[in-house]
Amino acid sequence: MAQNERLADLKPVRQRQAAALALWRWRAPVLAFEMDADWGVDPHALESLFRLATEPPGEQSNHAYGQAFAELCTAPIFESEVDPDTVQLFQLEIFGGLWAFGELLDKPGLDEAKRVVELSSGLAGYLDSLVEGSFYSHPSEEAHHQYLANLADRTSGEGYFASRNFVVESACHGALRTFPDSDGLLDSSAGRELLALCEDFGEELVATLRWLRKTGH
Repeated sequence: MAQNERLADLKPVRQRQAAALALWRWRAPVLAFEMDADWGVDPHALESLFRLATEPPGEQSNHAYGQAFAELCTAPIFESEVDPDTVQLFQLEIFGGLWAFGELLDKPGLDEAKRVVELSSGLAGYLDSLVEGSFYSHPSEEAHHQYLANLADRTSGEGYFASRNFVVESACHGALRTFPDSDGLLDSSAGRELLALCEDFGEELVATLRWLRKTGH
């Protein structure tokens, strides 16, 4: 089933959590790297936003998320132009994803959820292009090729990270169908397992971003 079809097949409350999981996959790449001091972004405020996104759906959690994001928007970075390096570009894109998640809370709908979910897949594909365009061989190149060779459900032409994102996303969307409507992702062992699955992928993203920064892409 295609990405949009799988997402559309979920109830709105589950679409919200699918978007939260899509963001969680990029939580580590945002927090693992020190941000430019001139940005004025508090890493603890960012961490809070990711966690608030996993809270049980409802007016209280929506308000808390909106308030936390409004406080983040007072940082100087949101009032100045930035010339980012590779890592910072990904961080900025995830800032945009956190903003889009807030829009989803204000106006729940499939299109709003798609924006967040597609951001994750788009960044994964972009990371593949950076790896493929590097003058250096990725440290896990052989393992990545083997993974793709063994992957049954793969869109032709997709690279390792896009394919990994698709597999993780599919697992998340499949599991969300059975979640109780009132639960947050941290409220059950099944939800915590999905977050851990996203975290594992996030650590791979961090390792590759570190490699790109080290090799001077």
